[in-house]
Amino acid sequence: QVQLQESGPGLVKPSQTLSLTCTVSGGSFTTNSYYWNWIRQPPGKGLEWIGYISNSGSTYYSPSLKSRTSISRDTSKNQFTLHLTSVTPEDTAVYYCARVHISQTATIRSRPTKTTGYWGQGTQVTVSS
Repeated sequence: QVQLQESGPGLVKPSQTLSLTCTVSGGSFTTNSYYWNWIRQPPGKGLEWIGYISNSGSTYYSPSLKSRTSISRDTSKNQFTLHLTSVTPEDTAVYYCARVHISQTATIRSRPTKTTGYWGQGTQVTVSS
């Protein structure tokens, strides 16, 4: 069974770049039919989809975060990484990575839920000076 694990710093200063890595085990990272997503949940708010990278390496981002977001991958390590630039305290959230079947792409983008695909346990990131 596939497992995902987020890792990265728990505290980032305003204006800096937030970088988080998701390590995938128990499944091939380059398997067709799946997209590899980043989602976040700010305190007291709902889940927000950030973007995904496909098995071929193509990417797609939320329009509201597109100017500050990039997702890359390292297939040799079965990892994909989120970079979010120029962070502010509003970027404070629990960040999740998730594997989602292509058929569920519209759902994860518009109404993300933890029942859609396989999710990591999440990692808290706080933006504060």
